[in-house]
Parts: sequence; C-alpha cells; structure tokens
Amino acid sequence: MLDLKVGVKKMAEEKKDDEKKIIVDEDWKHQAEKEKEVLAAQEEAGKEKEILAAQEEAGKEKAGPQKRRGPLPKGDFAGLLSMLTTQALYSLGLVQIEGQEQRAPDLSLAKYNIEMLETLEEKTKGNLSETEQRVLANSLSELRMAFVKISEANQAQNDLSGTG
Repeated sequence: MLDLKVGVKKMAEEKKDDEKKIIVDEDWKHQAEKEKEVLAAQEEAGKEKEILAAQEEAGKEKAGPQKRRGPLPKGDFAGLLSMLTTQALYSLGLVQIEGQEQRAPDLSLAKYNIEMLETLEEKTKGNLSETEQRVLANSLSELRMAFVKISEANQAQNDLSGTG
C-alpha cells in the first residue's frame, strides 16, 4: 500500500512538472508572438517612413520653392489689406510670379479687387485706427492711379493695333 501511495505521489509530482512545462511553453509562445508583433510593427513603420519620405520627395519636386515658405503672418486687418492689394497688383500685371511668363493685365479682375477694398473702406469707416485708415486710403489711391495708367496704356496700344 505504501508503494501505491508513493506511486500516486510521484505521478502527482510528474503531473505538476508537466503542467509547469506547459506553462513555460505557453509563456514562451506568448513572448515569441509579442516579438513577432513588435518586429511586424517596426517593419510596417519602416515601410510607412519610406512611403512618407518618397511622398515628401515627390512633393518637393512638384511644389518647388513654395514648399520653402516661411511662417504665415498673423491674421489681422493689415494682412487682409495686403492680400487684397497684392491680388489687385497681380491683376494689373504689376506683380509677377517668379518663373512664369509675363502676363497681360486683367483689368476686370483688378477693378473687382479695388472695389473689394473700397467696400472694406466703406464698411469699416469709423472703426479703424488712424494707421489702418491711412494704409487703406493710400493703398486705394495707388491702385486707382495704377489702374487708370494701365487702362490708358492698354487703350493706346489697342488703338495703335486697330483692335478697340
């Protein structure tokens, strides 16, 4: 009977040993799976970095100098005036984009931008600082004079060529 008890005890110990081995094996499997996941994530991140680098390089080729602009200025009244004035100057043909061909003035678009500034002047009357009012008035004055000068030059050129 003692042999039977010893045998049962040994079997129980062997079972415990087997269970421990299974647990160790399960832990190893979990760790191996985690390592595979980490490697897959690293590989995926590497691929994403390569794709982003390729896209960025392609973007640099397409965008050229535009990609290298500085920070944008504060969005304020002076910035709005500057933007509308620049659009009017561009429409008049007085501002050119580097690398583009010289373009003919678009007087209707220039007139539209000047009218936008006039509307802004009318709607903000009494609500601007002295400096803002002076800048707006000076911008409008300069744009109006340029518009008249370019309109007259265009008309004279059309008269000479017989188209107008």
